[in-house]
Amino acid sequence: MIVIPERRWPLGLVLATLLCSWLVSTWPWLSGAVTVPWDAKAHFYPQLMFLADALHSGQSASWNPFVFSGSPQIADPQSLIFSPPHYLLAKMNPAPGFQAADAVSFLSLLAGSVAVILYFRDRNWHQAGALVAAIAFAFGGSAAWRIQHTGQIMSLAYFPIVLFLLDRALLRSSMIYGAAAGTAAAFMVLGRDQVAGLSVVLLVAYGASYVFTGKGRIARLKSSAWPIVSGIVTGAAIIAIPMAMTLLMASESNRSFIDYEGAGRGSLHPSSLITAFVANAFGTNGEFKEFWGAPSPLWGWVDLYVARNMSNIYSGALVILALIFGAVQGALFRSGARFFGIALILMLFYTLGRYTPFFRLVYDAIPGVDMFRRPADGTFLIGALAAYAAGHAVHVIVTENPRFASRAGRLTLSISVAAVLSALALAVLKGRLHYAWPMILEGTLWLAAAFLAALFLRNLSASRPVLVTLAIAGFLTADLIRNNGPNESTALPPAMFEVLRPRSQDPAIAFLKAKTAAVLPTDRMDRVELAAIDFHWPNASIIHRLHNTLGYNPLRDKRYAETVGAGDHVALADQRNFPPSFSSYDSPLADLLGLRYLATGVPLEKLDKRIQPGRLVEVLRTNAATIYENPRALPRVMFAPRAQKADFSEIVRSGQWPRTDFEDTVLLETFPAGAPSGNETGKVRIIEFSNIEVVVDVDSRDGGYVILNDPYHPWRRAYVNGSSAVLLRANVLFNAVALPAGRYTVTFRFRPLRGLFDTLTEKISGRAQQ
Repeated sequence: MIVIPERRWPLGLVLATLLCSWLVSTWPWLSGAVTVPWDAKAHFYPQLMFLADALHSGQSASWNPFVFSGSPQIADPQSLIFSPPHYLLAKMNPAPGFQAADAVSFLSLLAGSVAVILYFRDRNWHQAGALVAAIAFAFGGSAAWRIQHTGQIMSLAYFPIVLFLLDRALLRSSMIYGAAAGTAAAFMVLGRDQVAGLSVVLLVAYGASYVFTGKGRIARLKSSAWPIVSGIVTGAAIIAIPMAMTLLMASESNRSFIDYEGAGRGSLHPSSLITAFVANAFGTNGEFKEFWGAPSPLWGWVDLYVARNMSNIYSGALVILALIFGAVQGALFRSGARFFGIALILMLFYTLGRYTPFFRLVYDAIPGVDMFRRPADGTFLIGALAAYAAGHAVHVIVTENPRFASRAGRLTLSISVAAVLSALALAVLKGRLHYAWPMILEGTLWLAAAFLAALFLRNLSASRPVLVTLAIAGFLTADLIRNNGPNESTALPPAMFEVLRPRSQDPAIAFLKAKTAAVLPTDRMDRVELAAIDFHWPNASIIHRLHNTLGYNPLRDKRYAETVGAGDHVALADQRNFPPSFSSYDSPLADLLGLRYLATGVPLEKLDKRIQPGRLVEVLRTNAATIYENPRALPRVMFAPRAQKADFSEIVRSGQWPRTDFEDTVLLETFPAGAPSGNETGKVRIIEFSNIEVVVDVDSRDGGYVILNDPYHPWRRAYVNGSSAVLLRANVLFNAVALPAGRYTVTFRFRPLRGLFDTLTEKISGRAQQ
């Protein structure tokens, strides 16, 4: 017989318990003893700093001139511009520290956990189950192991908030809750990552399951119609412009789509399922060289492209036991919780990627899946769904008091033993038993302790519900702190990232800042390149306002990436590609980019195998890097009196540049009407410079072309003495404006809203003509 309390349980004690669990679990980061490393610092922290700097200096954050020679920040899905918590932090603090940046992620997960508890309370599910679900959501699976993926963590944190608001909107037929759900969903979607995309699919499925399953479908459809419309309209209004910008950027990027084979390399290996039972069976939290799971050299080649921390889905011994017991006993598929059980199974199939036929079906059937490279990102949602499902199973166990000696209990024990034996067998097969047995033993002990704790606490559930709730929460918190706590993947000493601090005293950074500081008016704003130093160095240029030819970002302009050889990253020497058009640092394109200084952590000849001795001059050597100077680097703005026609695609393909003096002749694919052709070069100086605007003073006796050596972008506009002018693509990658003889003020301005409108208008007109 199910025991349902006559009134909902008190909220205060449960929230206080959750807060205590959160504080204890996050204290190593909040105290500053450790910081979230890898992408959180190498990629997302510089984005936060750029946003804060722009807001407090009165500039726009829509264009970032400090990576990839300039990039449309407003269209970048990982820019954090549309993340309200990060925007608020940037608005309050001109230079947020590591602790503040880390706190945003943990506080967001706390907000999601509170929404989990409110959802359980609305459904009158037991408070013990609510706490299990909330704690497992915040500190289980990828929420713990992949805390460094800031954007995906934010998307995950929104999921239970949207679910709670959507559930209330449907149950109460409330347009207000519908609009609130649409708003929260919009900011989740603006994370523009796979976790957000998968969350949307789940939330749509949740709404559909409410409306179309069971009796009374017509009545439910009528009562839910306006709340759903309210949510869709509100959400669409928020996401329309940012999403349009990102989709247009993606269509011209290096990742317009990911083919099935490429996506399949981001699959979760089936052996990783063992980590649901034994957290560190493969040594995930140990030294990298000792990790022996798939993929790793110690496991053997499996053609997967996932990091070791992506392979751990541990959410606690209590959670996995509750899931198995609930599945076998039937609680996982009861009305009210069935959605979570079914969704968990389907998400597991998706995450396994090419190891099941399900991913291929989804890849072919659902638009947008081919824009993401890792089905393994589904582990974020596996953790969330497992939390809800396990919490409901705990609710059933506590309220119904089932016998653990039953068939369900025996099967739960048998499956757990089989998982442990599988871990041992794999360790023997891979020759790693000597290393793995202590971790497997500890995992076994946690499973045994969880089983005994559940057995003991079940008997007290009727007489001591508060004690049972606190004991379960304490046990799960201790388990997750021990097994999912700080490790090499999630927590490193802040001192390791000293170069990312705004006031860093790193000598290489200090040298580059001093040498590239531009005093207006000038024609020079030299660029640098930070290559093969360390993982977190490429985007340090954003923090220190260094104009970098490269950077760290998985999404880049395709033309720039192919022409310059700009990859995702350049932490290692072999990650610096040299395509034909940029065959060496001693090349016309390096000079056109104004690449004056190269900072590298490896010998120059190891980075650039074509460089001839003496072509770059060593100017400084520090513990971290050696800095070389390119004395041939060209100014940021130039004036060429003549133009020459050239095939840019052929230059990129062959690397054969016309023999020309770029300060005398500009290369164009098409000549403008009334193209000038002079003999005498003009004078140009930058008189104003900001993130989105470059103002140039031009004086020419014969006329010609003023050239801005920033990447050409269709959303950039040119103005001559305040009037709109034609912006030409010049010298393969850059910008030029044709001018007659005289003195002019030429303004190059990045205008994303106007550019978006014009681009969409052109596309619509083109389709109409077709």
